[in-house]
Amino acid sequence: MSTANETTLTPGSIADEVRRKMDAVRSTLARTLTDASSACLTCSFQAEDMLLARLAIDIQPSLPILFLDTGYHFRETYEYRDEMARAWKLNLTNLMPEQTVAEQERQYGVLYQSAPDQCCKLRKVEPLFRAVAEFDVWLTGLRREQAKSRAALEESAPFTLPGGKQVLKLAPLADWTTRDVWYGCEALSIPLLPLYARGYQSIGCEPCTSLPLDPNDPRSGRWSGRKVECGIHIEAAPGQ
Repeated sequence: MSTANETTLTPGSIADEVRRKMDAVRSTLARTLTDASSACLTCSFQAEDMLLARLAIDIQPSLPILFLDTGYHFRETYEYRDEMARAWKLNLTNLMPEQTVAEQERQYGVLYQSAPDQCCKLRKVEPLFRAVAEFDVWLTGLRREQAKSRAALEESAPFTLPGGKQVLKLAPLADWTTRDVWYGCEALSIPLLPLYARGYQSIGCEPCTSLPLDPNDPRSGRWSGRKVECGIHIEAAPGQ
């Protein structure tokens, strides 16, 4: 995806700009991981999360990395997760829903078809919020450019979990473009999830991920266009 001023930038100047951005992220992470009593990083193993994880574990190798193992991911995602976890010696926790896929489908049917919000709640939102409640700082690779729903994303903001606990949610890559992420991953020699080479731009559970319906909207391939967020980045309403 291009940006408005990309045509005026040479590859060398783009690389310099991205290096400056990486240095700024490193400074943020160093301060955060030094000052925080406990921190975690949620990782989908997509490009921005891998870039942020690489920068973070270079500072704190034992940083807890949380992955939502919904049971519905692409085979390629699981293989890539396992490969990178070994290569980088990640302190990885695979967060599991209370029910297996088979148990959930026996009780409710195929929720990702009939009630995708409920499926996301059971297999993503609830497991993640339970885990994040154990920490004071939540690092995420969210970016404003990813979706219109993220256009107002703040780099640092308090986030209230359903149980009432408030954590500091940090998105150090908030203002990064897709171009920046690719350059950053290339600069750090980060191999990417093979699904990108097949045209996928935003990758989640296999049944709910397709090639983009709109080439200018990376998340238009999620949930067949019925929604753009699973719910983990939306604060609970008071009393929930």
